Amino acid sequence: MKIKTRSDRRERIKHRIRKRVSGTQERPRLTVFRSVTHMYVQVVDDMAGTTIAAASTVEPALRGALPEGARGGNIAGAKAIGKTIAERLLDKGVKRVVFDRNGFLYHGRVKAVADAAREAGLEF
Repeated sequence: MKIKTRSDRRERIKHRIRKRVSGTQERPRLTVFRSVTHMYVQVVDDMAGTTIAAASTVEPALRGALPEGARGGNIAGAKAIGKTIAERLLDKGVKRVVFDRNGFLYHGRVKAVADAAREAGLEF
């Protein structure tokens, strides 16, 4: 695959990560996707092929609960998403996950999601 665009590069990195990172029932995979305006997080059990929990800044319930100045496209919104997904997982009895940055660099909003999830009680 020839790298012509930024998205081609991210897809290549994503495949390289997914060769090594896989979610199980004991440790599902927490994957992050960021667009310009929103953040999407889901927790996947790859062995069963099911999504255990998901959260995004598009959800009306979460959008109304975002703190002042927080949007899907900034770090404050990313922290809110990380905290939300951690609470949903802890309610389902999942405490340990494997983090999948999905080809994005581990800084900025992606790092904010991971740090907020760790602070809320997830282990990875």
